[in-house]
Amino acid sequence: MSEAYITGVGMTPFGKHPNTTSTELGAMAVIEAMRDSGIDPRQVDAAYCGSVYGGISVGQRVLAQVGMTGLPITNVENACSSGAVALREAFLAVRAGEHDIVLALGVEHLTSKFDGAITPDETDPETVVGLTMSGIYAMRAQRYMHDYGVDHAQLALVSVKNKQNAAKNPLAYFKKPVTVEQVLSSRAIADPLTLLECSPATDGAAAVVVVSARVAAQFRDRRVTLAASTLRSGELETTDSQMSFETLTELTASQAYERAGIGPEDVSVAEVHDCFSIAEVLRVEGAGLFPRGEYLHAVARGDAHIGGRLPINPSGGLLGKGHPLGATGIAQVVELVRQLRGAAGKRQVDGARVGLAHCRGGKTVGVDAAACTVQILVK
Repeated sequence: MSEAYITGVGMTPFGKHPNTTSTELGAMAVIEAMRDSGIDPRQVDAAYCGSVYGGISVGQRVLAQVGMTGLPITNVENACSSGAVALREAFLAVRAGEHDIVLALGVEHLTSKFDGAITPDETDPETVVGLTMSGIYAMRAQRYMHDYGVDHAQLALVSVKNKQNAAKNPLAYFKKPVTVEQVLSSRAIADPLTLLECSPATDGAAAVVVVSARVAAQFRDRRVTLAASTLRSGELETTDSQMSFETLTELTASQAYERAGIGPEDVSVAEVHDCFSIAEVLRVEGAGLFPRGEYLHAVARGDAHIGGRLPINPSGGLLGKGHPLGATGIAQVVELVRQLRGAAGKRQVDGARVGLAHCRGGKTVGVDAAACTVQILVK
């Protein structure tokens, strides 16, 4: 099996883009990634495109805009993990020796597709009884606070941290830091979650170029090793849901650590799927990055901040950067590549050598989640 490397990354600003289509956003990200890689686009062997609401043949439409036609293009939908799974497919194609240069992109124009809270599929019992994704995570927050004896003000610190990081990221949606008081007093969405504890609906695109060892030898100063890319789907729920811990995240991360030959103690920086404030807590603890029940205390101490023991979501995360579903998983990797290159500007994590990206998507009737991915990158 060949090693897989990332040599180019690109990303649009995340936000509301009423005058720019998803195709145009995708083209912008692809052009930047190809330029960053230093590879002629005509050398690309294949492409994978992640999107949830992008419509038919979204990858073909994006790549036609930049003249990249005639190559095998695969479109991927796997809820919020769509972009991350597109990257995994690129990783597997290179590792298997099928291709030497593969483009992975994610794109979403969410503001033109959704108005209001996102729900599971309309046929799922949760949706039928009126339960939204924010409602599901609100129940998780209530259970976590009960189990570990923490309060809403402590949970709000996650949003404060991430929006503080986003203020340092020119591509992020939120540009100003917020206080705990502002988080707690913002509009109620689903008790206890408030507006500033929910990721905003945004538009955007991100892309990366994945290459084999043969090609990567030309780019020793810029390449980053994609050491592991794992995917698991949720298991059938036959007992009551475990609301305050994510076993699926634990299993997916454990598989990634084993394949990369590292442990959670080796991670320098992480981007995790913080669609809600409580989600960051569950994912960080599920991945073993902080002890179970201890993460909010670590945030209060500054351990998860830029400059802390293990910075979490220096990009601003979904809470600060935004969450255009299909683009999110690849945008996480774009941030990690820039961190490992030492090119993250004001949000740079000193000495970053190993990065972890976690992306979890969807809720499907009968199972605890649709998909969970973990990517590990090594400088």
